[in-house]
Amino acid sequence: MEKKYDVVALGEFLIDFTPAGSTDSGMKLFEQNPGGAPVNMLTAVSKAGLKTAFIGKVGDDMHGNFLVETAKQAGIDTRGIVVDDTVFTTLAFVTLDENGEREFSFARKPGADTMLCYKEVDADLLRDTKVFHIGSLSLTDEPARTTTFQAVREARKYGAVISYDPNYRASLWKRGNGTPGKCESCNFRTGRCRRLYSRSTGTKRSRYF
Repeated sequence: MEKKYDVVALGEFLIDFTPAGSTDSGMKLFEQNPGGAPVNMLTAVSKAGLKTAFIGKVGDDMHGNFLVETAKQAGIDTRGIVVDDTVFTTLAFVTLDENGEREFSFARKPGADTMLCYKEVDADLLRDTKVFHIGSLSLTDEPARTTTFQAVREARKYGAVISYDPNYRASLWKRGNGTPGKCESCNFRTGRCRRLYSRSTGTKRSRYF
């Protein structure tokens, strides 16, 4: 059966506040930008003419509304975005070190993206896509962590190729909760990832995928 979507992604959708100069009094200025690696990827795929959709959660606030509208303008199907008035949209403040490398400070305690429950996921999106993409940031906190694993299982059951981006941000990982680590026994062509190696515990977990 022909699938409706070429790529569906689940993960973080947030505001990147990037440096934008200083005021006359020397105070730093930051520019509001849509961010989140899964949505960045979908934007590129949509521009290439493919059909995309996003699953995630934002707050019912000025930033969340901005993000939903931005996704629509990029041609991404937004039916899977949950707008929640009980949590605030995740924010990331970006600075550059002396070598030009980015450093991130997250306002995410909790952020809306971490609070996505599986019962809020539109399962039809998982069943009707050729590729299902996730990143590591949705694995840092519950309930988004469990939701991500459940979504992967559902998408694979309906034949989707699974794509994983280990977009590591050290400050977001709690002790004992593992890290994205390295995927072993992966076949990216078929999307099979049988074991995820945890740097913090040194164990291999195979039950999720």
